[in-house]
Amino acid sequence: MVSAIVVAGGRGKRMGTVQSKQYIDLNGKPILYYTIKKFLESKLIDNIILVVPADEIEYCKKEILESNLLKVNKIVAGGKERNDSVFNGLIEAKGSDVVLIHDGVRPFVSDSIIEQAIKYAERYGAAAPGVMPKDTIKLKDKNQFSINTLNRSDLVAVQTPQSFKFDLIYDCHKRIRTENVLVTDDTMVVEHFGNKVYLYEGEYTNIKITTPEDLVIGEYFISR
Repeated sequence: MVSAIVVAGGRGKRMGTVQSKQYIDLNGKPILYYTIKKFLESKLIDNIILVVPADEIEYCKKEILESNLLKVNKIVAGGKERNDSVFNGLIEAKGSDVVLIHDGVRPFVSDSIIEQAIKYAERYGAAAPGVMPKDTIKLKDKNQFSINTLNRSDLVAVQTPQSFKFDLIYDCHKRIRTENVLVTDDTMVVEHFGNKVYLYEGEYTNIKITTPEDLVIGEYFISR
């Protein structure tokens, strides 16, 4: 069984809005609508678990799911940090063989990426899509001076869904909760315990909508 955990806990600070960014309108529909719809339409996904802040559950049910005729298997409350929210989702995904963990504000994930996520998780245990950065990446010192230029061909801007064998990601998330470790995504959780993550080719269209500029790009993608 393959489960998709859609994590939608953003508050929209970088977007500059009071409204949580996953509910911002994108061509007449909230961003989260497009994200959930992609997984609902995939024949490879058996189970969809939506994670949102506890104080937004009722709003999300009525304004996003019911009003747009969307169905998820479970909607659960997020936690204080992102890894807490993911762990709450993983608890509801017990019984799965593979789990895909995806950003709620990444609405343009393709069928190809979802298919590869499952395939590589089954093969390697942990996988994530990514793209080579388009810009030159430099390291800087504390005084804002450049100290090194990195080779772009060695770098990957990691996207989601990040996919895992369920037992691996559940065990790692459970263990890291007892440690004071800052993690920004789920690949870091499994890497912390010595596991390797297979990186496959993502897509530049698989953007995470975080700033007002991203909304302009998102509108363009939908218009196409």
